[in-house]
Amino acid sequence: MSMETVMTWLVVLAVFALTIKPVGTYLARVGLYEPTFLDRVLNPVEQLIYRLAGTGPEEQMNARTYSLAFLTANLIWMLAAYLLLRIQNLLPFNPQHLGPVPPELAFNTAASFVTNTNWQAYAGEHTLSYFSQFGVLSYLQFVTPAMGAAAGLAFLRAVSGRPLGNFWVDLTRVTTRLLLPAAVVWTLLLVWQGVPETLAPYLHVHTLTGGTQIVPRGPIASWEAIEHLGNNGGGFTAANSANPLENPTAVSNILEILAMGLFPVAFFYALGVMTGRKRFAWVLITVAGILFVVMLAMVYFPTAAGNPLIHRLTGVKGPNLVGQELRFGVGGTSLFETATMAFTTGSVASAHDSFLPIPSLSFFLGMFLNLVFGGKGVGLLNMLMFVLITVFLTGLMVGRTPEFLGKKIEAKEVSLASLAFLLHPLLILTGTALAVANPAARAGALNPGPQGLSEILYAFASAAANNGSALGGLNAALPFYEVAVGIVMVIGRYASIVAMLYIGESLLAKRAVPEGPGTMRLDTPLFAGILLGTIIIVNALTFFPVAALGPLAEHYLLLAHHLFS
Repeated sequence: MSMETVMTWLVVLAVFALTIKPVGTYLARVGLYEPTFLDRVLNPVEQLIYRLAGTGPEEQMNARTYSLAFLTANLIWMLAAYLLLRIQNLLPFNPQHLGPVPPELAFNTAASFVTNTNWQAYAGEHTLSYFSQFGVLSYLQFVTPAMGAAAGLAFLRAVSGRPLGNFWVDLTRVTTRLLLPAAVVWTLLLVWQGVPETLAPYLHVHTLTGGTQIVPRGPIASWEAIEHLGNNGGGFTAANSANPLENPTAVSNILEILAMGLFPVAFFYALGVMTGRKRFAWVLITVAGILFVVMLAMVYFPTAAGNPLIHRLTGVKGPNLVGQELRFGVGGTSLFETATMAFTTGSVASAHDSFLPIPSLSFFLGMFLNLVFGGKGVGLLNMLMFVLITVFLTGLMVGRTPEFLGKKIEAKEVSLASLAFLLHPLLILTGTALAVANPAARAGALNPGPQGLSEILYAFASAAANNGSALGGLNAALPFYEVAVGIVMVIGRYASIVAMLYIGESLLAKRAVPEGPGTMRLDTPLFAGILLGTIIIVNALTFFPVAALGPLAEHYLLLAHHLFS
């Protein structure tokens, strides 16, 4: 392991360690409607927004009205985004004179960005105008992660014994007090590193070989900032953060990694602040951290060791650098790709299709689990969903009614948590099965054998996890994938969030139960081990068969020097 890799990892780890408590505490103050240092500037702005919306912090919502407001806002923004993409040729800021986005692609793109997935079945620089990029999609990259964070804060209020709150207030406060200030700072930092920020037309340049080349540019720095801070992941260009215009230096690579994890990691600590159970929060942080380290090891060490078949054919040993960013090295690239899968961001700084099978399995692991910190608010909800399942299972084993944060877990909570969990693999496996059974969809996988299956499986796992990255090698512009992946993104985003809101309301209505000798404490290393084991076992039982047919089969065939053509 090189000194560059060690220093990169230590810098990122140190920044997360230093920011988790202050940012998590600030998140909790935002979620509890408590004063913050931005009040003098933002209070007048927010009050104006509340008056225009006809609401305010004093208007409380229950799970039904909160979910209805959440879904209504998403529906309106999806319809508006679809319409604006369809008429982008009539709108301003289109110096390249790009035409309207086709219907299926417009639906897929609108569904993708409204659900905070940011799956891209298009090449941004060749398909979308500046207005579509910053006036439509960049706007959605602010409000859609803010909605996920709002749902997370509502659940945390409920389990801390407070009303769920008001969706419109939460949406406003998360946008104005978290995302906008942070996006301004990160935009300036990325401009400092050389990322373009302009509305000027594309450049036509003469190359050293005497040819000409079109260099796309635009408001890229501001896009990159909210792309990563909002765990969005959609690239301004087709190459995403592998493009030097989006991610030019090793410093910008670290800045984008930090942006991805800043709020998701802090959300776990905010749980401890809002519920008064910081030890429990550290248990969850430890579990997610262990899974993150396992994912990173699965990416880094096989990549650094290299391709055994290439070693055998050439007699030269070295890392697998195919599709990798030499600017960042194996260490910087591995950390970026692990972060983007763990935090469900979906941006990429290399070609995922060129990774060896075990690193690919790590990418699947992040999407299958969907709780290794995950997206802001939503990743914590998924982790707490597994906590409820774990508490229920341990309660069955010891013959005691399970409890969570002093409240009894009964049939309603277990049913909703189980439904939220089972829906995730159902969407992934059903979508993959339909695609494999459809000859036209199967032809979209450009590689044969296990890699082709992995390409299809990855698309639906990415959609269900609202990740948005692609393994590559799949023609995602086919109508089947544009529609099917769009549907999976919508269901995968909303069903689990709504289920967790109803669980929160149910727990809020329950009477607190004092701890007794038989109560399982949730803030101990024992529970951390049980929770980690439950996560691994339940997901292995669910996803191992399809993983065995995809990346695991490809790994063993690679060791046997078997190739597909």
